[in-house]
Amino acid sequence: MDKQLRTELRAIKSILAKITGTTDLPESERFSVDALDNAAKHYKKMLIERGDWIQEYEIEKVIKNAPYNAGAFIRTQLGFTNFFTRGKKYYYNKPDLVALAKELKDRNVDLKSYMEFLADEEKFRKALSTALTKSKDGKGKKFSLPYDLQDIVSSPPKAPSPDVIREDIKRLKEEFFRDNLAGYINIYKGSHAMVKFEYHFDKYIKPEIKKQCRKLCENFNYANHALRLVTNKTEKFIPVKDDDMIQL
Repeated sequence: MDKQLRTELRAIKSILAKITGTTDLPESERFSVDALDNAAKHYKKMLIERGDWIQEYEIEKVIKNAPYNAGAFIRTQLGFTNFFTRGKKYYYNKPDLVALAKELKDRNVDLKSYMEFLADEEKFRKALSTALTKSKDGKGKKFSLPYDLQDIVSSPPKAPSPDVIREDIKRLKEEFFRDNLAGYINIYKGSHAMVKFEYHFDKYIKPEIKKQCRKLCENFNYANHALRLVTNKTEKFIPVKDDDMIQL
């Protein structure tokens, strides 16, 4: 039995020596770190050529409608970890990308739309922050206050009634349906409005429609943000008329 085991181990060692390209070296040097690193590089190259790993620009072949910068997004926002780099290029494991694409499809999530939604939501938050606070120039301005300047404060303004805000949102919904704006506006998570954009179609949309859609989105997001501050909730909007919804 010991003789058979030794024979099998020698066979395995011989195979590894061939894989790592060290068969021409003395047996004691066949498994150097450099040799194993070199074997790993050749193995990765073989997997790339076989199609098990793909580059950034090929992600769209696996995940439908993925934009050019999808790689960084799925790494940072979706926790995709099965990748490696060669120089400045990123390589992603194709089977895991296929699994990610399936899960996104099962959840009815379009990757490009999700990326645009997060970017637009962040842009809206920054716009609100800028409107509420003045930016500092960092140069340490000099100033002089009057000696009797004191006791000038203000209490928070009276919050509007939730009903007033909901009425504003109701008016915006009616405008959305009245002017058939579903083809120009997306409603994400029922509470964030965003203008649809396709570069190749944009020049054919009338300027007045673009203006109306931008204004409606701004007002809808503004009203929902105000409602969240007052009630800690938002007004959910499903962009389908009640008459058109399937009755269960």
